[in-house]
Amino acid sequence: MTTTMTKPPADAAPEPSRKGRGRRGSKASRAGGHLHAGPIAYIILALFTIGSLFPLVWTAIAASRDNQRLAQTPPPFWFGGNLFDKLEIAWNDANLGEAFLNTTIVAGTSALTIVFLSTIAGFAFAKLRFRGRGALMLIVIGTMMVPPQLSIIPLYMMVAKLDWSDQLQAVILPSLVNAFGVFFMRQYLLQALPDEIIEAARVDGASSWRVVWHVVFPAARPAMAVLGMLMFVQTWNDFLWPFLVLTQNGSPTVQVALAGLGRGYTPDQSLIMAGALLGTLPLLLVFAIFGKQIVGGIMQGAVKG
Repeated sequence: MTTTMTKPPADAAPEPSRKGRGRRGSKASRAGGHLHAGPIAYIILALFTIGSLFPLVWTAIAASRDNQRLAQTPPPFWFGGNLFDKLEIAWNDANLGEAFLNTTIVAGTSALTIVFLSTIAGFAFAKLRFRGRGALMLIVIGTMMVPPQLSIIPLYMMVAKLDWSDQLQAVILPSLVNAFGVFFMRQYLLQALPDEIIEAARVDGASSWRVVWHVVFPAARPAMAVLGMLMFVQTWNDFLWPFLVLTQNGSPTVQVALAGLGRGYTPDQSLIMAGALLGTLPLLLVFAIFGKQIVGGIMQGAVKG
């Protein structure tokens, strides 16, 4: 019995070897699949998480103890039984209910105004052509290099002449604009907003304000969320200027109200820790609610940039 050997056509491509196919297949799977973290990555992330949460947890532990136990060595590393009592005392002594309302008004107004004005100014610096644009942008960036402490005396003189002492507008007015917000929105809109979309809106007869409202704001929404969160946290934690123009018995913000907590010949450290814990909880609540949108906005801006 004879066997005939069939010769492959000359134009047929040679079949890749199993070794080559396996190598290319593994590369393709790595390129198209998801990266999986190993045990070392989980250990590192766990250590960073514990390190980040430890100050907040220890603040709660210190708030549940007394001065005598906090002065001992080693310090306590577990909760006592006075946490809720200390929180109630701190809430009543510092009048934190009114302070939370005042700080929410100040921080919310400042954050919304900064986001609105910074988006408009950032769009102008990023996409509009006008004389002196570069010089004006350098001036805006230059104001970021001036220490804020240098403006305290002229600001205080202005507030005194306007008779705004111990009033919330004395804190709100200096924080309505922010150079960092203008720079942040300009850098984002340079990449996230194509010129073709603006030109198409112009061709359709849209005015400048219509372009801003229907084109710029939707495109800048992720960056606006990030900037609003940053400005809200910054204003909420601001202490020096509100401490100078507000009083604890008038219309204090949270930081001003907490400054008078636990005073005495021997400051009550546990009461101070309880007030600090109460002042931090609203920020944690805001980030827990809007954290996903904020992180998504940061990542979207990073990909577009």
